[in-house]
Parts: sequence; C-alpha cells; structure tokens
Amino acid sequence: MCAGCGGLEALHEICDVLGRKTVFVNAAGCMTLLASYPFTPFRGSWLYTSMASAPAGAQGVRDALDILRAKGSITAEEDLATIVLTGDGAAYGMGLSATSAAIERNLDFLYICYDNEGYGNTGQQYSGATPHGALTPTSPGAHGYEGEKKDLFAIWVAHRPAYAATVIGAEPLDLARKIERAAKLKGPRLILALAPCPTGWDYDPQHSVEIGRLAVRSGVWPLKEFIDGKVTHTRIPHPRAPVQEYLATQGRFAHLFAPDRNESLIAQIQARVDDYWKNVA
Repeated sequence: MCAGCGGLEALHEICDVLGRKTVFVNAAGCMTLLASYPFTPFRGSWLYTSMASAPAGAQGVRDALDILRAKGSITAEEDLATIVLTGDGAAYGMGLSATSAAIERNLDFLYICYDNEGYGNTGQQYSGATPHGALTPTSPGAHGYEGEKKDLFAIWVAHRPAYAATVIGAEPLDLARKIERAAKLKGPRLILALAPCPTGWDYDPQHSVEIGRLAVRSGVWPLKEFIDGKVTHTRIPHPRAPVQEYLATQGRFAHLFAPDRNESLIAQIQARVDDYWKNVA
C-alpha cells in the first residue's frame, strides 16, 4: 500500500473495532493489494470479488452463514458479520446497481467504501466521486474535472437503509462510535470514508491526517449519520475554514492557484460548500 493512505488509515481503525468475527468481501481495487492469496492481513475471513460484484458475493456469504445457523452447524457465537469493502469506483459506479438491489433485499451487511475520489489503483482516472475542478489523467484540461461529485450518502438514504454514516480516519473517535453503532444493527448499513490519497491527490504522505482534518474543518466532508429515518450531523465546523485552504494542499488543484489564480472556479467550489451548510440546522 502507498505511504499515507487515508483508506488504509480508516480500515485499520474499523478492523480494530469489528474484530475477528468478520468476513470481508473485497471488491477489486486498492485494498485488494493487501492480500496475496491465500494470505491476508485481515484477522477474520476474506473473499475477493470483481469490482461490480461485492454485494452479490456478500449475499452468498450471508445466505451460507444463515443456512449453517439454521442447520445448527454453527452457533450464534460462531456467526460472522458480512462486510463489503470497496473503493469509490465500485461504490459510486460499477457496483451501484448490485448495491441498490442488495439494499432492496434488506441484506444484512455492512458496506464500507474508502473514497479516494478516483480510480486510485489504475492511475487516479476520474470516477463518480471525483470533485469538481480536480485534475486527473482523464480530466486534464485547464478547469479540471467539469462534472460533480455524486452524493452516495444521499443515494443510500433514499433506499431507507438501517444505517448510513460518513467518516474519516483523521477523526478516529467519531469513526469508532459510528462503527460500534453500525455493528449492533441488522440490515444494510453504509460506512463512507473519505480517503486522502497522496499519489492520486499529489501531496506529501506525511500530511494525510492534516488534510483529512482540513476536509472536515472546511466543510468539504460533512460528518453525519442516518438512523431512524433522520440525518444528523455529528460535527458542524464553526467557524469553517475557507475551502481554498483545503484545495491548496493538493497538487490536483494546483491549477486553481498558478500560474494564474482562478478566482471564479475557487468561488464556485466555495459556493457549493456554503450552499450545503445553509441547509443544515
């Protein structure tokens, strides 16, 4: 794994809370590099799937465990939590249809997405999670990516899951509390983790935690959860740091500041963040 990986930072913290009684169904992506068959660093069990197929794999695992429980082959204490682990390429794009179907079936699974805002394992091409204005190998123009970051949290909430939350490894107490809450529930549950990526975002790996905290302080990455039909923000930054402070830490936004400062595009990005927080009680 790359030094300073924000996804791995979050995954370490998640695994510390969940423990050994788990089956991770890992969609193809950056975290697949953790495993070299038949060995993985996961203390529980691990299953590899193609990028779009992790929710279907989780269905098979969950069904098999339920059958073993019904037959008395395993006890409740021996049962395992079924966990999907994907990057944003699968979560926001290739695997979204399978995920939607799994939520509709009320599959009992925890879905963890490490969101590094691009196809990080193949060169950081833009994905459905890439923010407006970011330079990527497939959005190299003067204005960067001209699309908008998809709101995966809202897509999950529209399905009325058992639980959904956003987290970041740089805020471990907030993350741990949400994982503990999600682990006690049944049904479809989302943990969406922003994953600062030194190689894809172009910054020194030693700054991953600082950039993660700045994403929260600037309001770019709201920390929130959905439970019992209600969205609640678990951290409301006040005062919020200017978004440009966050953008300036990353080479993917360097074109906004040099050789000429793009005041219009910086203002557009700030306005989007401001509009979001205007609607937060």
